[in-house]
Amino acid sequence: MAVPRILRLGDADNVVIAVDSLPAGAMVAAGVVAARQIPKGHKVASRAIAAGEAIRKFGQVIGFAGADIAPGDWVHEHNVVLQDFERDYAFASEARPDTGLLPGEAPASFQGFRRADGRVGTRNYIGILSSVNCSATVADFIADAVTRSGVLADYPNIDGVVAFTHGTGCGMASKSEEFDILARTQWGYASHPNFASILVVGLGCEVFQIPRMMKQYGIVEGPHFQTLTIQENGGTRQSIETGVAKIREMLPYANASVRETVPASELVLALQCGGSDGYSGLTANPALGAAVDLLVRHGGTAILSETPEIFGAEHLLTRRAESEAVGRKIVDLIEWWTQYAARAGGELNNNPSPGNKAGGLTTILEKSLGAVAKGGTSTLRGVYRYAERIDRRGFVYMDTPGYDPVAATGQVAGGANMLCFTTGRGSAYGCKPTPSVKLATNSDLFRRMEEDMDINCGDVLDGVSIEAKGREIFEAVLAIASGQRSKSELLGYGRNEFVPWQLGAVM
Repeated sequence: MAVPRILRLGDADNVVIAVDSLPAGAMVAAGVVAARQIPKGHKVASRAIAAGEAIRKFGQVIGFAGADIAPGDWVHEHNVVLQDFERDYAFASEARPDTGLLPGEAPASFQGFRRADGRVGTRNYIGILSSVNCSATVADFIADAVTRSGVLADYPNIDGVVAFTHGTGCGMASKSEEFDILARTQWGYASHPNFASILVVGLGCEVFQIPRMMKQYGIVEGPHFQTLTIQENGGTRQSIETGVAKIREMLPYANASVRETVPASELVLALQCGGSDGYSGLTANPALGAAVDLLVRHGGTAILSETPEIFGAEHLLTRRAESEAVGRKIVDLIEWWTQYAARAGGELNNNPSPGNKAGGLTTILEKSLGAVAKGGTSTLRGVYRYAERIDRRGFVYMDTPGYDPVAATGQVAGGANMLCFTTGRGSAYGCKPTPSVKLATNSDLFRRMEEDMDINCGDVLDGVSIEAKGREIFEAVLAIASGQRSKSELLGYGRNEFVPWQLGAVM
């Protein structure tokens, strides 16, 4: 029978990780055995930890002992507490020039769609956006009517006609942060390089007026952009007919787009994690980080997000910031979120979720340390608002909530044309218009949900190096960017995952 595996992540750590389920009596460290059965992915004390003493994993503080913890004890929420402690932000102290390609290394490339503005798409959709929830049904009906008609069979270069609807657009102040967020999100999708053409459908009397967005962003109608409003088109049936006619007019224009060889520097990769577990920070997240470093070396861009889930690990980003000014933006975001959560009667350390805890994560500090690993080690080049257009190459940060669909919507609006999503519990997620590559943190999950998972990172625990797995992820991103379908695309995910951040009062 195989000896259960354990893993120590740092010399200063006072816990080790049960890679496999540990039976009572299993060896944990020299002279230390497990006092009880320890679930896989969970932590066990490798020495005595006094009440109030810091608990360390990854060489970092993840919490404090709520009582004396004996060697071999299970370390989890029953004996771990959170308390404030000093973090050294050391702004820009670890910033370094991005190295670029290594001597003799060939530039990576993929097959993408070059758009008129110079940006590159990885897919060629026609999108239908609703300006308000009141026009969402008509937008859906238009997309369904075009798809059912079979006309797309005559236009093989088009990936589909997809409606993106949401639950807001009215009941808000027209001069408010919430309105601005929605405007950035809608404009980000309307101008996204994964769309050849866009139709925006409004009701007519909503707060979010289409003409205002067009004026604000300098949009003019043409084969790439059309609008209609239900109240001006005679109601539901006539609006559907008008919308279908407009889409049919767009089809030849969209189909004229063809893939061409473009450099990997045109990739903008969104980084996401959901349903994290105790393996996330050991396998998939650092492997994705290695892929990010590789992408940045080839001149590409990667977007880390989910501000509530970097809480407690923000000092790792401030140190990598290219300047103190960039680093302080991260600290400002943490302070804003702390106040925002307090106004809503919550606190940032309410995270992790029950599923995270069942998978071995005890505190938000522990979860955040693992989440930040997705960003690799490259210098932080910029910090952006939700759904703001990403205009710098390299590793950047976007402020978003931790809720995956909302966070990803902001990243896609910012220009992400690819997305990597790590999961340990088995998050069912897919994205349109941006393909999502799902990375399983453990082999059990990969076997259980193989139809949903693109890459198994669990073999890192069997000896595959983080660097090799990062290379595998990078090559998969290039292949899927070139047209290979991800698992979530094959399943048809992405239509319901458009969820703009709804901030503020609904009136």
